[in-house]
Amino acid sequence: MTEDPGAALAVFLERSHTAAPLEVSQLVEEAARRLGMVSATVYLADVQEDELVPLPRPGEADGGESLAIDGTVAGWAYRTMSLRLSHSRPLAVWLPLVDGIARIGVLQVVAEQITPATLDGAQQLAAVTALTVVSKSGFSDVFSRTARQRPMTTAAEMVWAFLPPRTLGTGKVTSTAALEPAYEIGGDAFDHGLDDGRLHVTVVDAMGHDLAAGLSSAVALAGCRSARRAGGSLTDITDRIDEDLHRWQPDGLLTGVFAHLDLETGQLSWVNAGHPPPLLIRAHRVVPGALEAHGELPLGLGPDHAHPRTVHKAPLEPGDRVLFHTDGVTEARSAADVLFGEERLVDFISRALAAGEPAPEALRRLIHAILDHHDGRLQDDATIVLVEWHPETDGTRP
Repeated sequence: MTEDPGAALAVFLERSHTAAPLEVSQLVEEAARRLGMVSATVYLADVQEDELVPLPRPGEADGGESLAIDGTVAGWAYRTMSLRLSHSRPLAVWLPLVDGIARIGVLQVVAEQITPATLDGAQQLAAVTALTVVSKSGFSDVFSRTARQRPMTTAAEMVWAFLPPRTLGTGKVTSTAALEPAYEIGGDAFDHGLDDGRLHVTVVDAMGHDLAAGLSSAVALAGCRSARRAGGSLTDITDRIDEDLHRWQPDGLLTGVFAHLDLETGQLSWVNAGHPPPLLIRAHRVVPGALEAHGELPLGLGPDHAHPRTVHKAPLEPGDRVLFHTDGVTEARSAADVLFGEERLVDFISRALAAGEPAPEALRRLIHAILDHHDGRLQDDATIVLVEWHPETDGTRP
């Protein structure tokens, strides 16, 4: 017997507060049956976004067979962030699991027949499932373990612990990030966050590729957030990081770009500390030299090398995209010693966005293209953050 959707989801939400993380899959299954469905299965995207991994049920060592993100109906729902139907028996609906506009996985709903009521119930179940998974992820290893195909290094574990969600956005701006090698990353890190009418973006690249480099990038993110949350300016942020690194990580040099985007006016302000300059993409083409500026020293050199940092400014136009990256992106080399290069980077991202791909999917495919270029093993960390200012849209546009 099918229950009223509101009542069924109310039971789900009430029980979710005290349910153990490993019981989430069971809660979803029970809610699906109350809604008149045969079953429901939660799949989470793995760290490298190669596969969708089923969330285990109580008593299971694992949730079963994973599904490829490329080449499957489930993966199509994840890649396009849209509902997909599988017409083979049994009938199934695949729905993206989304935290804000950030993808976390998919929900498979199996039903005897697919009706408008089934689709409505499935979409509501997907929404509350995503909220429940995210709310419990902060204090359980279940979801992290499900999303990993192999162990992480200590340096990578530390960096990932500091990172924000890879995608965030509003009706005026979208910011999405990608980084590799996911399980061994050490020196790279990123941050982005929304304030009152402003987006903040940070990309840093610490010298080295070990635990010390990871400590340097972690100190940089902590110093950045401390200064920012105290109302500090971009130069306050760089001063804090420079001081903290010199004091606590004497050999911890790093480069970085620190930027603010005014979401009302489109004014981009940034400080570049020895880092590759951001790229301005307008109408699917890079505007040559638009965000290039005189290079300045890296952070961590201390007071003997202190000098006033320059805050650069540039106006964006609606629809403009700004791409921040570390040198591991463009300097990735193939087995034939061919650089991936800035031209290939820009061409790939421009084509993907021109084809209408969501920014998170464009970056997912880009980072996999970089890995493929380097035969799957990067010699340096590669981090990309893509920001789009779209003030004239009515809703979010990931």
